[in-house]
Amino acid sequence: MSTAWLRAYDAAAVVIPAHNERAKLPACLRAVLTAALCAPIPVTIVVVLDDCDDGSDQLAGEYGPDVHFISVDAHNVGAARAVGFGYARSLFGTDTRCWYATTDADSRVDPGWLVHQLEVGDDMVLGVVRVTDWGHHGAEVAQRYLQSYQADPVYQNDHHDHIHGANMGFSARAYWRVGGFRALASGEDVDLAERLEAAGYRIHRDTELSVITSARTQARAPHGFAHHLRQLGRSVAGDCA
Repeated sequence: MSTAWLRAYDAAAVVIPAHNERAKLPACLRAVLTAALCAPIPVTIVVVLDDCDDGSDQLAGEYGPDVHFISVDAHNVGAARAVGFGYARSLFGTDTRCWYATTDADSRVDPGWLVHQLEVGDDMVLGVVRVTDWGHHGAEVAQRYLQSYQADPVYQNDHHDHIHGANMGFSARAYWRVGGFRALASGEDVDLAERLEAAGYRIHRDTELSVITSARTQARAPHGFAHHLRQLGRSVAGDCA
């Protein structure tokens, strides 16, 4: 295992946008804190509460000094992520020896999530997502999702073509040089990855880097994961008609 990344980064920041996720945030934060403990560099976690009115702010202060809660009224996931990394930059200054990562408030990362990203040594790392609870969807939706998600033959060789804001990391230097996240209501993750790729940065796609996410029915982004699952549900219903 290479340790070159230890010389490349001396800190990490994780940004978690949240819109009325009071029920799911604790599990998300426990998972990210575990991943932070596994990383041999200091990790700061920034939770961006975007237009929350469910008491999410009451969690502030419960997870230690390395977890920061900030509030915005953007109702826009791209803007929320951007504010979070802007806040991280205010903590670390202009130092580019920082690794950035982001996930979603309804997701749970694995203990080795940050270490895995850092060990890769590329400018951006893109992982995959997995669903463990399909309770709000029928078995047919779950089956069709899995079939379509893994349909690309490249997926079988430890690589993939998916881009998830719930599971990505990138160097601070690369992030700021391309302008960071844009204020897009959805697709902000794809937009950032495309700009990094166009700028010539090295992007690593890894099926071993996986996070658990929810199969929610209520979308937080207009064309996000929940929207995709609803579309699959309609497709299944159409087949059965």
